[in-house]
Amino acid sequence: MPETKKIDPALLDRLRAIVGPSGHIDDPADMESYVAEWRGRYRGATPLVLRPASTQELSDVMRACAEAGVPVVPQGGNTGLVGGSIPSADNSEVLISLSRMNKIREMDPLNYTVTVEAGCVLQTLQQAAADVDRLFPLSLGAEGTCQIGGNISANAGGTMTLRYGNTRDLVLGLEVVLPDGRIWNGMRRLRKNNTGYDLKHLFIGAEGTLGFITAAVLKLFPRPKQVETGFLAVRDPDAAIELLASLRSASGDSLSAFELMPRIALDFALKHVAGTIDPLSEPFPWYVLLELSTGTGGDAFRETIEAALGEAMEAGLVQDATLASSEAQAKQLWFIREAIVEAQKYEGGSIKHDISIPVSCVGSFIAQATEAVERTIPGARPVPFGHVGDGNIHFNVNQPVDADTEAYLAQWDKLNEVVHDIVLSMDGSISAEHGIGTFKREELQRVKSPVELDLMRRIKATLDPQGLMNPGKVL
Repeated sequence: MPETKKIDPALLDRLRAIVGPSGHIDDPADMESYVAEWRGRYRGATPLVLRPASTQELSDVMRACAEAGVPVVPQGGNTGLVGGSIPSADNSEVLISLSRMNKIREMDPLNYTVTVEAGCVLQTLQQAAADVDRLFPLSLGAEGTCQIGGNISANAGGTMTLRYGNTRDLVLGLEVVLPDGRIWNGMRRLRKNNTGYDLKHLFIGAEGTLGFITAAVLKLFPRPKQVETGFLAVRDPDAAIELLASLRSASGDSLSAFELMPRIALDFALKHVAGTIDPLSEPFPWYVLLELSTGTGGDAFRETIEAALGEAMEAGLVQDATLASSEAQAKQLWFIREAIVEAQKYEGGSIKHDISIPVSCVGSFIAQATEAVERTIPGARPVPFGHVGDGNIHFNVNQPVDADTEAYLAQWDKLNEVVHDIVLSMDGSISAEHGIGTFKREELQRVKSPVELDLMRRIKATLDPQGLMNPGKVL
């Protein structure tokens, strides 16, 4: 057991007083969901969970912690995959959840913006935008639980990055509580603002290591009037990338999602996840799930897509295809994408990679990484899938059939190095959308240049000289 580092009880009492009876949790049973990662990989400890109800309360909390030199761990919906929102195990850090700060402060449909607090659940924000005939396009598997502050802090990606960009591209302004308790108000609803350094970008993707994002001004978009969803069999990943390029041109760049998956992923889902369908008449080695949308209705848009797919079939890129004829059928197709993630856990240990490479390199990467993995661990089963429209591959590798799971997972670092070396040879990234957190912290030291690491440490030292914000994460 790690040695417990006592936080002064007087400070804990002061913090409780700041947030009031509804704003703190100190019963170990009630704190359990806050100190454990949902996948079970990380578990920490804290003497106190704080749930401030306002920016001013959080400011007062941070001022008190800064005076006492006590570190804090920010937490949103606790849906992360790299341990970034879990406290250390030595009981030395206060955990602060922004779940009570969940208001939509202002909806401005004419400016195509929404102003929202950090604790707002992503799905709630999506629905609020839809209620005024607007679209907030960030969409990911955890959207019913994750919070927008955590999405911003992790620079979340998701299925519609191809068209709308990462979370960073959706943020116009931020409100941030700094490590010393000061409040920076950068809540401007402007598309153009060249008045010096654009400070918001320091906090987007910083994983809570530089300050607390408490609210944001976010972009909205016209709500599509027509959405077409298709499930296609493609010759191979290279054909998928050729198809991506041709559909972007043919549709007037109307593609919002373009997801690649291999047959093994679909087989896993059909075997383990009830409700999964096999949409085509026979099996094929590779598939693409795509979505296109437009602001106009009518038959012309679908006819354009059907014509483009017909040309792709004649060219040998597409081997079979189905377009959803109803919203229910579209949901069935998207369910496959969700099911292939869940199904992998039933096939034993899975060593995961969240990488990105230039879109044009996707086919080459999958071929090289597959060969390298199978050479390193004979019998290993690569399951490369994901958002190839933006170059993000979840290159997961399931254990060989009947292998010892613990022994297989012990090779995680070795396999990461094999895959990441190929990524780096293509000028790619070892973390496309999940972040660094604790999980990839040491690997970051290997892949970042000394100059990059020095600049990152200087920024951290300038904004958080006491090292109080989410210590041990990223750097």
